[in-house]
Formats: sequence, structure tokens, C-alpha cells
Amino acid sequence: MKPMLCIRRATVLTPEVQIDNGVLLIEHGRILAIGDDASIAAPARAEVIDAGGLLVTPGFIDLQLNGAFGDDFTLTPDAIWRVAAGLPRWGVTSFLPTIITSPLQQVAQAQETLASGAPAGWQGSIPLGLHCEGPFLNPQKKGAHNPAHLRLPTVADVAAWSPETHVRLVTLAPELPGALALVHALTERGIVVSAGHSMATYREAKAGFAAGIRYGTHLFNAMPSLEHRAPGLPGALLSDAALTIGIIPDGIHVHPSMVALAWAAKGPHRLTVVTDAMAALGMAPGSYKIADQEVIVTEHSQGVHEARLASGTLAGSVLAMDEALRRLIMYTGCNLSDALTTITATPASLLGIDHERGRLRAGAWADLVFLTPTLEVARTIVAGVTCYQAD
Repeated sequence: MKPMLCIRRATVLTPEVQIDNGVLLIEHGRILAIGDDASIAAPARAEVIDAGGLLVTPGFIDLQLNGAFGDDFTLTPDAIWRVAAGLPRWGVTSFLPTIITSPLQQVAQAQETLASGAPAGWQGSIPLGLHCEGPFLNPQKKGAHNPAHLRLPTVADVAAWSPETHVRLVTLAPELPGALALVHALTERGIVVSAGHSMATYREAKAGFAAGIRYGTHLFNAMPSLEHRAPGLPGALLSDAALTIGIIPDGIHVHPSMVALAWAAKGPHRLTVVTDAMAALGMAPGSYKIADQEVIVTEHSQGVHEARLASGTLAGSVLAMDEALRRLIMYTGCNLSDALTTITATPASLLGIDHERGRLRAGAWADLVFLTPTLEVARTIVAGVTCYQAD
């Protein structure tokens, strides 16, 4: 049985409010109570964690992660649990393993990996379900996806996709023939549908939104440039108050000034920071895979590694989520509470799980990140269990 935990002397960011000298009681993996040291006393049977000098925040949620530690989820779906065990070092407590364009059996294998459950004794970041980025994408905006595996949208191809079978988010190009029917089918099952890897005009994008699209995948990447007379998909995403967007703030995928523009348009409740990290995350520069394509990873002047195909096309990032948090603040000037919202409450709300993840409140899962004053990860707790602690 997991012991009762009492975290005390923390600066707690929920992120809606800040509690100084904060106390959290945790039992059976969930938050039992939250308040300050004047209102909550540590039970005698509780294990006490002194968080003096640290910030305690909700665990980070990454909606787009292709792999890490040398493993690619599309190429090797059974690596999901292995990679997930290492993600708490960056504060990630839950995530969507992302399967990019590939033969459909790769999605089926990833579904089976999640359905089989974690290995005995496993601890780590919780896979919330799959993000299927493809194969229903526009070949003109394929990015690092292998065009040989692209398909036109058909409902028959996704008959086995649902949240119950571990598919939570699907990225597609709304302008493709059959796309709107597929959007209807997926949203009726409770899957979040996103527009991405698309040449959609503004009107085509809005038609996709009307059909049920609620999200935009890695804004500004793999879509037409934002033009004042032809706003296209990026203009539609930025100007629609109901749409949430993902953005990669590594300084490579999106210029810092454009990150600031997206922030000004969407704010913390309609913007999610994603890493779109690939197999080289946590590894040295060198040669890696994204699906069945070779990627060369090199140093970059922005202070992070850069991943590209031999053609020069960007092929995911090598961005860790804690670094993404720091860069969002640097690029936009936003406060910490709002920045945290983009990697906690907002992705949880998009997935419809904000009653139990993404916020610190009684009854929610005890997914917590302890941050130093310089926003380095000191400890990560997932469902009441410490899965990472800095030396």
C-alpha cells in the first residue's frame, strides 16, 4: 500500500492560486487535502516531505511526444513504457505517445501496448492514449512523414479507434476528400481532432472547425505561412476563440516573436506547449529514426539540439518540457502561473480530464512537480509515488 504523504512548506501553484507555506496530503495516489500549514496538520502516520524553498505545481502534460532515449514510438511501439519511465526527469507526469504516418498496423501495435498495461513494478509518466499524427495528411505539407504511407481519410480505416481503445487525439488535413466525415465520426466517439500538416484555406479550416476540429497541431509548422490576404489555417486557428493550439517553443520550429504573437492571440487557456520531441531527447547528437526515416541531430545556436532529415526538413524536436516552460516565459514575458497553465490545466481540459489531472485539488491524481526557483525539476511525483529526484 502507498503510504500517506504530507508535503509541507511548499509554495504551491494550483496554478489558479498560490499558497505560501502550502501543505498537500496524499493518500492512495490522490490529493486528500490542500491548504496552508495553519489549516492542515500532518497526520502522525504520514511520511513528510519538506518542500521548503521549492515550488510545487501540477504535473506536466505533453500532447505530442514521438519518443526519447533512442526509442521511436512509431518504429517500436513497445518502447512506450520504457520511455515513459524516464520522462519524470523533465516533470512530465502524463503524455500522449505520438504515432506518425506509417502503416496502420503500427497504430494497432501501439494500442495493444497500452491495452496490455505497464510491466510489473513499473513507475513513470502515464500514457493517456495515442496521438495519431497521420496518415490523413496533405502530401504538400508532409514534413518528416513518409509520403508512401499517406492515405485519404476514410471512416473504415479508423473503425478500431476510440478513447476506449487508447486513441485520444488525431491530426488530419481538413481539406482532403472525406476529411469532414472522418472528423464527425471521430468526435462522436470522443476523440479530439486536430488540424495539421495541411494546406487548408481559411474557409476550409473553418469548415473543419464546424465539423468538430478543436485543436491545431504545432502552429505555423507544416501549414501555409500566415498571410494578411490569405490567412489560411494559421489565421483561422489564431482568430477563432474556441480553438486551442499547440506550439513548439524551441527557437527553431517557431521564431520567438511568433511564439509571442500566438500567446497574444490565444493566451494560456487556448495554447498548449508541446515538445514534439523525437528519439534523440535525452541523448547525444547523432543519427536517429523517426518512424522509418533517418534523422540527423546536431547542435544548434539556440542552445538545443536540432533534428532534420537529410533533405533539411525538420523532424521533430529535441526539446524537454521543463526547458519549453522556461523558453515560453522568456519568449512571451508571461508569468509562471500562466505558463504552467499551458502544460497542465489547458491540455487536461482539451482531453476532458481536468477533473483529475492538470490541477491541484482534492480528489485529483497526485501528479506533482517540485521546481527550484530557477525552474529546474527537483522532484516528480506520479500518482503519489516519487518517480524522479534530482541529486
